[in-house]
Amino acid sequence: MANTTFRRHIRAALADQNLQAALDANAERRLNARGQALASLPEPWELMRRRAHAVRAVVVAHLDDLLAQFIKRLETNGIIVLRAIDGAQAIGYILDIARQNGAHLIAKSKTMVSEEIGLNHALEAAGLEIIETDLGEYIVQLRGERPAHIITPAVHLRRHEVGETFHEKLGLPFTEDIPTLTSAARRVLRTVFLDADIGISGVNFGVVESGTLCLVTNEGNGRMVTTLPKVHIALMGIERLVPTLDDLALMLYLLPRSATGQKLSVYTSLIHGPARSSEEIGPQKRYLILVDNGRSALRLSPLAEALYCIRCGACLNACPVFREIGGHAYVNPQGESSSYPGPIGSVISPGLFGREEFGHLARASSLCGACREVCPVDIDLPKLLLRVRAGETRENSRVSDQQVQNGRGKSATPNAPALLALALGVFTWVVSSPGRFTLAQRVLGVFSRIISPASDWLRLPAFTGWGYSKDFPRPTRGSFHQHWKRLQLEDARENLRESTPVDHATLEVSPVPGVQPEVIGERVGRFESELKMLGGTFVRCPSVELPGQILEILRQRGINSIATWTDEYYPKELLEYLRQAGIILTQEPDPMVRVGLTGASIAIAETGSLLVCGGRGRPLTASLLPELHIVVLREEDIIDNLPQALNLQELREASSAVLVTGPSRTADIEMTLTIGVHGPGEIIVICLSDI
Repeated sequence: MANTTFRRHIRAALADQNLQAALDANAERRLNARGQALASLPEPWELMRRRAHAVRAVVVAHLDDLLAQFIKRLETNGIIVLRAIDGAQAIGYILDIARQNGAHLIAKSKTMVSEEIGLNHALEAAGLEIIETDLGEYIVQLRGERPAHIITPAVHLRRHEVGETFHEKLGLPFTEDIPTLTSAARRVLRTVFLDADIGISGVNFGVVESGTLCLVTNEGNGRMVTTLPKVHIALMGIERLVPTLDDLALMLYLLPRSATGQKLSVYTSLIHGPARSSEEIGPQKRYLILVDNGRSALRLSPLAEALYCIRCGACLNACPVFREIGGHAYVNPQGESSSYPGPIGSVISPGLFGREEFGHLARASSLCGACREVCPVDIDLPKLLLRVRAGETRENSRVSDQQVQNGRGKSATPNAPALLALALGVFTWVVSSPGRFTLAQRVLGVFSRIISPASDWLRLPAFTGWGYSKDFPRPTRGSFHQHWKRLQLEDARENLRESTPVDHATLEVSPVPGVQPEVIGERVGRFESELKMLGGTFVRCPSVELPGQILEILRQRGINSIATWTDEYYPKELLEYLRQAGIILTQEPDPMVRVGLTGASIAIAETGSLLVCGGRGRPLTASLLPELHIVVLREEDIIDNLPQALNLQELREASSAVLVTGPSRTADIEMTLTIGVHGPGEIIVICLSDI
């Protein structure tokens, strides 16, 4: 039944020309952007992802101890922690919180855990209104669909389909213009952000040593739901931990590059607790719901390595199967798509939800290894897929820790139809003996040339699946060992012909250059270059000219009111100058104010990022709600790299902070980059210099 339903969805996906065009565009652009972004890593890719693999391995191996430390730190920070054994308990907690706070409207940013537990349907059934605020998630919610991709939920849709959806569901005039569609979603969802009683978000990483919740987003909706409502609920799988802030820096080097091809996502939110008593704006209560939902059992199974996943979606983009069938084709026997598609989903879905429901998905793989090659934490997905095929899932695995590490279970039942299981048994018998294997290889090589003499591929009957959507290579006549020895001999002869004596006396050894500290001017130049590549504007300005510079920007745009911080965070008398010039200043979150003026604790030269810390007199809404964000920065506050920024004491002490890396953006409709979604569409950095 599962295979029949699955194959029906596969055939439908292959026949859908709109879907094929959408998937091709997504894969090509994502992989190209990823390749360019990896070139800017501070260390070699292979070295960094091996380190990331080691960090994730430590977390999964010592999960209980790390969770205990993490929870203790969170509670010290003032965050209320709830542990949910399964989805039903997590939903129950959220319903209780909603009742306690008299909530009716919930604004939600993208979280895969909420998809996993069916949160939206449960809350709607209880009479609550829950609105997705990520553009792609909002589109699929309007259509009554599930996300088709971990990173790009509406990857399966073309622009005319989105236009039709907005026309039908929102009553907007039909258009295929992507900026117009994005602006329409911004207008509709702005009211949701401001009126929501509760904001719900996911968590990309939880930092054990500091009790930090890290959220990585591009559009600004993640910041909205964690900043504006009085109550914030974060959902997090129990495995999404990193031990230290340095480990977080490593993950942040790898995740955005692998997911969207960015050095850093536009907004990296770092939350330590609810708003302090001295802060006028921000959630008064923050909850973290730690969701197990099968993860503890998966951790003790041969599929434990799947818990290393950081949800970048790179394996989906690289997988030749996903690139043809899309996320909605990964279905259970009832035709319901899994919340986790692609190669990683073909392991996680049977691991969490049962092999009877999703075990067949592991056969939707060519085992080409592309998924492992792009994985930023070096998960051996082909190995895990084979284990699912062999039936080694948590349901039948009663193994010791040592057996889990060795990848062996006691009583795995093959995850294959009876005929395939018989064929695999025969194959195993043949290949377990070198003599039988060599004989079988020679016989098949001769046989293949009789039935298909003019082709490099063996033509098999259509019912086998080979020939319908994949080709079967012609068996070779000789063994691998024979080929290898012949190639070795040829290489040796070639090297002998080309080799010449080497005069070691003529070789020059270049000295290893010492690492010289960068001067401030070099950092300023690097930061300016990175900011401009992101679409930001950089202005050098002597301190005495700052008031006039800002006033000129406002007058050019016809603006007479701005959102600001309080006076002590700016150069002396700046705000008084603006007041005297007739500019209205506010610290309240006013959606009609078009410009926000803030400072920055530091800036990062390597990424063009700005660290904006919240606190008394520093509302984060000033950098979020307006369409233009002006930042005052001292050139001596520009530092080199991300790890330095994350270890800044001011960041650790803030209830909430954000790394801002360029203007708000999205590519959720046809992978077309659109600037300005929920956050500012323009950023101007005024760098103060008296040199």
